Amino acid sequence: MTAETSMQAVEPIDPQSIYAVLICDLVGLRFGPDGKPDPSEVRAHIEAKGGRFHSSSLGDKAELERGRVHFFYQPDLSIREELVEAAGDGRYDAVIAAATFLPAETVFPLAGVRIGAGTGNMGSRSWGGGSGEGGTAVLMNTPGINSRATAQMAMKAILKVLPDLPVDMLHERVARGAFDTGRELRDFPTEKLEGKTIAIIGYGNIGREVAKLARAFGMRVVIHARPRNRDWIEAEGLVYAASPAEAAAEADVLSVHVGLGKQDAQTGRYANAGLVGADILSRMKSGAVLVNYDRGELVDIEALDDALSSGRLRHAAIDADLFSDASTGSLSGPMLPYLDLVEKHGDKLELLPHAAADTDHPSRVAGAKQAVDQLFDVICRKAVTNAKGSVPPGYVSLGVTTPPGIGPVTESHLLKLTSSDCAELAYLCDRKGRLWKALSEAPTAERGGIVAEQGEELVRLIDRFCLLAEKLNLRGPYQ
Repeated sequence: MTAETSMQAVEPIDPQSIYAVLICDLVGLRFGPDGKPDPSEVRAHIEAKGGRFHSSSLGDKAELERGRVHFFYQPDLSIREELVEAAGDGRYDAVIAAATFLPAETVFPLAGVRIGAGTGNMGSRSWGGGSGEGGTAVLMNTPGINSRATAQMAMKAILKVLPDLPVDMLHERVARGAFDTGRELRDFPTEKLEGKTIAIIGYGNIGREVAKLARAFGMRVVIHARPRNRDWIEAEGLVYAASPAEAAAEADVLSVHVGLGKQDAQTGRYANAGLVGADILSRMKSGAVLVNYDRGELVDIEALDDALSSGRLRHAAIDADLFSDASTGSLSGPMLPYLDLVEKHGDKLELLPHAAADTDHPSRVAGAKQAVDQLFDVICRKAVTNAKGSVPPGYVSLGVTTPPGIGPVTESHLLKLTSSDCAELAYLCDRKGRLWKALSEAPTAERGGIVAEQGEELVRLIDRFCLLAEKLNLRGPYQ
């Protein structure tokens, strides 16, 4: 602990207790002076709270300093066998993971936290698998941490093919002076994104961020989500669809953000596996684009093959886990089935190794720090934030927390408003109301004079209100 660290920040741990936490993914993605990804920001956060950071695996737990939470940084753990060997006996009380899949055989008696929104990779039986139902340990995540990064990468995938101007080819010709704008530009017509339809399946934090970006490009946004979200979706000016197939009808782009859903205990199959199948893909416009930056299992591979072959899809962008056994080179993970399509479909496919949300350094650091805080809360106060599934007896749930501007508006957002915030909002609403009332009550012939005198003020008040509502996290569905 540094000399500058406030002792008030140190978490109170039972002086006779020892807790061991496994960190099995990178918690820093920028390279440090040694040329390796640098975890120092998260390490400093752990030490400021009184924890200990070890760049090694856990040895003899009894030899660790008592009254501390010890974090063991093992980001190179990858395949099932490595993880079971490292954590199959319950030696680690808890775990922090990002993309690494934790098989059912791994044991963490206290808790697990996934950096990010979904928990489909948190397969440990300790908390009942990715749904967090039926176990004895606590399962948590850090929702919203990587929502904007994922949404921005999804838009990047779309913009690479829509509008469909062949930018690379045109650049090559221009660079060698082999193009005449006057005679040849007419051979490359294209269409803007504005007016095209994007279907978004799932309206969680990531789905909503994708919708915001799509609207900024002037796209028509159709959302399929749970019926309880319909009023809020429509209040935000979006189109609600009762089913995924209805959302996909005549869509130019389909982006899926629903997660794997619950896992069937008998078959091991996830509820949403194969959700994007022939029925959905056949309803899209010819030459449409599919973006699956969620989970690889969500797409029916055979249906995707057929849609790419027929031209129903011009392009599919997939982001899914791919693991390689260090000793044998054998591959595993949900990306594996897509590899069989590469030779057949070539550049119609763009495959990423679950990188869209997991290579943004600020998001990863913020998520790791939040995961550390949540584990300290569980250990020190038996308090659970961002629980997934059931909360075991003896723990108290503190609800959900997300970064500013991400996720729904909650009671806490309203209760955190200062008197000054409320007064400014009241003034803006009152002044706007007076001007609108003046316009509504004025004879048609007199409205021009009111607009000439007060139109600029009215628009400025509207802009100010919208900016303040955004700043105070007051836009979006209320939960």
